[in-house]
Amino acid sequence: MKVAVVGTGYVGLVTGTCFAEVGINVVCIDIDVNKIENLKKGILPIYEPGLEEMVERNFKKGRLQFSSNLAESIVGCEAAFIAVGTPPDEDGSADLKYVLGVANDIGKHMQNYLVVVTKSTVPVGTANKVKAALTESLTLRDSNLGFDVASNPEFLKEGAAIDDFMKPDRIVIGVESAKAEEVMTRLYKPFLLNGHPCIFMDIPSAEMTKYAANSMLATKISFMNDIANLCEIMGADVNMVRKGIGSDSRIGQKFIYPGIGYGGSCFPKDVKALIKTASENGYKMKVLQAVEDVNDAQKHVMFSKLSNYFRELRGKKIALWGLSFKPKTDDMREAPSLVLIDQLLSAGVSVAAYDPVAMHEAQRILGDTITYCNDMYQTLENADALVIVTEWPEFRSPDFNLMSGHLNQKAIFDGRNIYEPAEMRNLGYHYECIGREIVK
Repeated sequence: MKVAVVGTGYVGLVTGTCFAEVGINVVCIDIDVNKIENLKKGILPIYEPGLEEMVERNFKKGRLQFSSNLAESIVGCEAAFIAVGTPPDEDGSADLKYVLGVANDIGKHMQNYLVVVTKSTVPVGTANKVKAALTESLTLRDSNLGFDVASNPEFLKEGAAIDDFMKPDRIVIGVESAKAEEVMTRLYKPFLLNGHPCIFMDIPSAEMTKYAANSMLATKISFMNDIANLCEIMGADVNMVRKGIGSDSRIGQKFIYPGIGYGGSCFPKDVKALIKTASENGYKMKVLQAVEDVNDAQKHVMFSKLSNYFRELRGKKIALWGLSFKPKTDDMREAPSLVLIDQLLSAGVSVAAYDPVAMHEAQRILGDTITYCNDMYQTLENADALVIVTEWPEFRSPDFNLMSGHLNQKAIFDGRNIYEPAEMRNLGYHYECIGREIVK
């Protein structure tokens, strides 16, 4: 079986590589010739644990190919996945120009029946637009080639994407014909052998499922951040509250860790897009609007804590541990660190930062506005405080005595609650985190 994946960003590259891993012949297509040539050399545009080795292995075996020529690449394919970006427009809606552009190009060049699958996160109703673009292109060719459209949303967690694809919680596929269902069933058969569920449904429901899933997870995060802020006021410990509610099987332990707001390429964009979709159809998503408002406010919490502690921030130096929006990725999109850095710089603060993998991406975004350090302890030289922004494992058990020798003041502001207040008190640190007591 041969399939094409158009787009070699996070979703497209992981999708194509994992299909190749189970023996499917895959060609990944991108208009960025430089990116394609780099992929052929084993140079990936993203960081994802284990992906580089998997790309190299399948490329050498010939199961995974890279091309910038869509016309040649889709010949003989049974399915073509659209996995290009859907960036938010200024009004929060998903910009579909890249998705529809690919659909148009597929219609121009397809030579046989195809199932055209939207893998990009797209609003409900996008499949109809994809179908219209394909039909228009085929009509201009005076071609009566058959095709079907399908929706196959991704549920990949950055930092664990390969496991998520190879051992999925569920596979959601929206189809409108038995023929498309048969093709998609054969494609995903290797992933179903171990009992992973494949849920077929209508296309609008599949499109909605992706947005509903991400919005629910974002809601859990914002809810816990709201509770954490109230815990600080009332003298409760949000970690105890989290354990208390997480033991309820109806709630569970996942996505109830308080912090400094969610970021990344999915949650912020998808929450905005679903709010916008509802608005366009005369409905107001009151809960989701609150989720977004809480998250926006939460990204300012660390700056408020620093301001209250120092009174005057101008001239201070602040060290940041972590820049990416979460561990095990170099993704800086909507990262809370960017909001904090912007506030600090505007307040006349100098910033020194370290992140295990996101330094290059941060420098691309921020330029030379901050200092980039080679290790976590270098950031602390003459710093007035440390802020934990991303919960990378290497930050969990630092040498606190070594740290105190570098810091001007023994002050830690922990945006991820990775240390215990009692331990910080014994070590003589001023310690503030999220939803727990302040150690002075």
